[in-house]
Amino acid sequence: MLDPVTLAVLKGRLEQIADEMDATLYRSAFNPIIAEAHDACHGMYDAATGATLVQGKSGLPVFVGAMAFAVKAAAKAAAGRGGMVDGDVWLFNDPYEGGTHANDFKLVRPVFRGGKLFCFLASAAHWHDVGGAVPGNYNPAATECWQEAVQIPPVRIVRAGVLDQDVLAILKANTRLPDSLWGDLNGQLAALELGAGRLDGLLDEYGDATVLESLDTLRERARRLMRDHIARLPDGEYAFEDMLDNDGVRDQPLRIALKLRVEGERLTLDFTGTSPACAGPVNISRATAIAACYVALKHLFPDVPANAGVLDAVEVVLPDGLVISADRPRPVGGYTETILRMIDVIFCAMAQAEPRRALAQAYGTINALSIAGYRSDEARRGQRWVMFSFFGGGHGGHSDGDGLSHGNAPISTATIPPLEILEAAYPVRFTQWALRPDSAGDGQHRGGLGAIYEIELLEDSAEAFIFGERGRSAPKGIAGGREAALNVFRYQQDGSWRTPPMSSKMLGIQLERGDRVRLETPGGGGYGEPAARSQAAREHDRKMGYVGENLKEQAA
Repeated sequence: MLDPVTLAVLKGRLEQIADEMDATLYRSAFNPIIAEAHDACHGMYDAATGATLVQGKSGLPVFVGAMAFAVKAAAKAAAGRGGMVDGDVWLFNDPYEGGTHANDFKLVRPVFRGGKLFCFLASAAHWHDVGGAVPGNYNPAATECWQEAVQIPPVRIVRAGVLDQDVLAILKANTRLPDSLWGDLNGQLAALELGAGRLDGLLDEYGDATVLESLDTLRERARRLMRDHIARLPDGEYAFEDMLDNDGVRDQPLRIALKLRVEGERLTLDFTGTSPACAGPVNISRATAIAACYVALKHLFPDVPANAGVLDAVEVVLPDGLVISADRPRPVGGYTETILRMIDVIFCAMAQAEPRRALAQAYGTINALSIAGYRSDEARRGQRWVMFSFFGGGHGGHSDGDGLSHGNAPISTATIPPLEILEAAYPVRFTQWALRPDSAGDGQHRGGLGAIYEIELLEDSAEAFIFGERGRSAPKGIAGGREAALNVFRYQQDGSWRTPPMSSKMLGIQLERGDRVRLETPGGGGYGEPAARSQAAREHDRKMGYVGENLKEQAA
């Protein structure tokens, strides 16, 4: 049995390896979504099951649950083709096996010790563009996966240490931005190489058996701690449901329904009653849905270690054929919107059991915006450019205070790319980047504020695409807190402002030089009855401009 000091040292050393892998990719990636926003993840995974052992602290939480499925998929593919070999790296973007969507490329590298498989290292990162009908791959009108992006099953990108040029050629032929793809791939390969070297050094120092024992102990501790937290909740069944605006193809709302059951040390998340799989790209795979549950639970129980032990005490019921358990060829490009709604319903169901532990709903959409066109200046005439970014909003109020203003989505630790980086990389100008007054839900602790982004095109022409949510169903408060403002997207054409017929989803928006697009993102829901908010807090909100004139008059 390991002594506590050695266990703590090994925990820190293992996490540091994953953190260094994260940092290596962030420093070397060509794509701002990776380099600046940190839309990536690295970790260590069990040799037999693929279960998460260690994850980097700066990687995206949603990848933690999904990557276990990705590692298993790569191992299964390898088993049918001669097995894993030392020095191999397997690559794929299959969202039905590895979760999330086709932009997120997973690389899996086996680590051998003495000729025996010790574990897997894996890297996931959001590549800028991988073919499909829409630059940036957020196609709100997609009805099958092949309209979203090129589909790459698990293949060897590195064979026994040698890069496979044939696979690379296929990848570069299926992107609008081959240089960006090549740079991001190199960054992921470098991260895995560094991780393997660091892990070998640690194993040489402490011995394979000691490190394996530490990993087993950390998982068991997570399992016990999670069960202890569940046992402290009141037994019972707590139900909540929320809606997606539409799927981008049919203008009909979609239900995400949850029954949360607490029975002693066992927690069940039952999503029976959720809408069936739909025509448009808000479907998600089973792997992605389980990853969403993991993220929500980590928000509710933040002291539990980030490994597979979190889910050992939890049963997730996902009947086949739902919008959250979809199979190929259902499109899944807008997966972020659906997992955010899953997290919302878990928060609100938990608020019924233990409101002090829960958070009100966050803004609930990443507002994936792509603007793409061709350069017209003499030096770069005809060169393709694709700006893709996501945008922030307010987080929900909670028992300890107001929600965070202008944060990233709860699925992510990524940063919102700075406007200076986006303006330097693409022919656009941000004419407004500000907090949005009156966007937060009122309460004893109000939600955080959303934001206003207005972007002007500086090229002769371009095409814009938007994939968002919360245009018709606002983020909810809990414990008596009020809902936040709706999401609003507008675009300029012929000198007038217009809105999409499906609220926050549209493709093929034609822009000319000087035209603008404008996002007004939701705030977070409020926590607790508004009457309980202190006058000092309300006065501060008025002085800071967080509420507009209408609300100022109401509060007076």
